[in-house]
Order: sequence, then C-alpha cells, then structure tokens
Amino acid sequence: MKAVVFGGKGGPEVAEVRDLPDPVPQRGEVLVRVRAAALNRADLLQRRGLYPPPPGYREDVPGLEFAGEVSGVGLGVSGWKPGDRVMAIAAGEAQAEFAIADPYMLLRIPDGLSFTEAATLPEAGITAHDALVTQGGMRSGWTVLVHAAGSGVATAALQIAKAMGGTVIGTSRTADKLEKARALGLDHGILVGKDDPKFADEVKRITAKRGVPVILDFVGAPYAAENLASLSQLGRLVVIGTMGGPKASFDLGALMRARGEVRGTVLRPRPLFEKIQATQAFARDVLPLVAAGKVKPVLDRAVPASRVREAHEQMEKNESFGKIVLEF
Repeated sequence: MKAVVFGGKGGPEVAEVRDLPDPVPQRGEVLVRVRAAALNRADLLQRRGLYPPPPGYREDVPGLEFAGEVSGVGLGVSGWKPGDRVMAIAAGEAQAEFAIADPYMLLRIPDGLSFTEAATLPEAGITAHDALVTQGGMRSGWTVLVHAAGSGVATAALQIAKAMGGTVIGTSRTADKLEKARALGLDHGILVGKDDPKFADEVKRITAKRGVPVILDFVGAPYAAENLASLSQLGRLVVIGTMGGPKASFDLGALMRARGEVRGTVLRPRPLFEKIQATQAFARDVLPLVAAGKVKPVLDRAVPASRVREAHEQMEKNESFGKIVLEF
C-alpha cells in the first residue's frame, strides 16, 4: 500500500509517500480502504519528533483520522461488512491506503457526504463535542468562548454549540477567519493581537459582565490570564492545545473568585474504552446534526497524498480555515 512516511525528524521535506506492506485484520479488527485522511497539527509535531504515538504505532507513519470503505473484517466482528462507508479517529498510521480499526470506533458516513468531506469530521468533531459537552459541561442556550476560530476543532465546536441553541464568541488573529466563522454561526468575533492578546473586556461587554461558563482554548500560556478574567461564576476553561506555549502565569485569585475550573484534555493517548465512549457520544449527539445539515464539514483544501509536503507547508503557515485533507 501507499502510505505517508517520515524519513526522519524535521521539516516538511522529510514527509514522503512510500510503499509499505498491507495490514491484515486480526480477530476483532476491521480493515478499511482509506480514501481520505485529514491532516492535524499533531502530525506536524510528530514529524518533528515532539509528539510520539502511543505504544504499538509507528512513529514514522502519521494520521489521526480517516474516511473510506470497509475492506475486510476479522473473526468475531459483527455489524460491519465490506463496502460500508466509514470514518474514524485513530491513534496513528491513518495516512495510508489501508488502516486497521476497532469496530466500535467506526462511524457510518452520513448519506450525501463524500469521503473527503467525511475525513474532516472525526478528530475535529469528536474532540470538539468531548471538550464542549463532556469536559466543559455545556448546556442548551449557554454562551461559549472558542479561540482560534478557524481551526478544525473550533469550526466544529461553534457549529455544535449553535445547534444546542448557544451563543458563540470566537477569537482569531485574522479578520478573514472571523468573517468565515460568521458564516458557520459565530455570533461575536474578537480580533486579537499576536503579541499582547486582549479579549476579556470585550467578552464581559458582550455578556453584560457575567463572563462565559465554557471556554475552549487551543493557544495556552498567552491566553491564560485573559481566559480566567473571561470566566463566569463556576465556569470551566478547557485547554485543548498549547500552540502559544504550555507554561502559563496567572492569578489564582481570579480562579478562586470565579470558583472556576481549569481542565486539560487530550484524545489520542486515552485508553481505547474512553475513545470509544467519546466516539459513541459523538455518534449519538452530533451525527444526526451532520445528517440534517446543521453541522457541516469545513474543508480548506484537498490534495493528493503525493503532495503531502505541500499540505504540511500550508498548515504551518496557519492560514487554513477548517481541515486540509489528503486523498488516497
């Protein structure tokens, strides 16, 4: 099979497509013919040697999500048959023509979605729903603050929040991304500076000084103090990423006065049963919204897997809105 392989640790130039042996499904496993696999920032970190996959997965073959067709099933698998259109998150090795999956991790692709569109959904959608609802405790009608409004997870989160009747405040360093996010339902966009990001005063103005009960943060250290100042009473700050740095300094008194909570979350290293729970929660709450057109795939661009270096270069520019997908 063809697969994306890192020929070392470094920049986009180490990413290439090579021939690897086809995987064979064992008992309780499903073999999927991958048609499309989205790129994630975790792939960029893995390429640089900064985010190794869980034990049992190759460090040189990236990929956290895929969409394709069931090609074969191992002994003991029920509910899936060859030809079924499926998508899923993976712990690694998803950017290849074939991938092995646990049957309980597979999601059926809604009718009308192409493989390329479906590939934008699993990692972003499951992460967003888990962070927003399971970790953040979002309830219908709440106001939420979502940072990095143009990212894959953020575009999924704002659509899920809107489908729940919520009001969404989003931030970005790019006005164009805020404008595109408004087309997805963003209610209030805040343009933030790179060197001295400020948004708490505007959040308080929008919310009549109450603050927000849920914040989804992908930036980390530079936003920490402003995040705490933006929390409502009993609010939750859910940290999903640390693109701006992991080591923050902030006033614990602000957290105490809000009686707030800071919660960190990751998806990839979790035990399988927890990822199955997150997947099934997404299937229950969000897939019907996708089928109804209330939550839509957000595709920045799709390129053949042979152009993987170009895809990495584009993501590193931080100019994409939504997901970049490799097609196999």
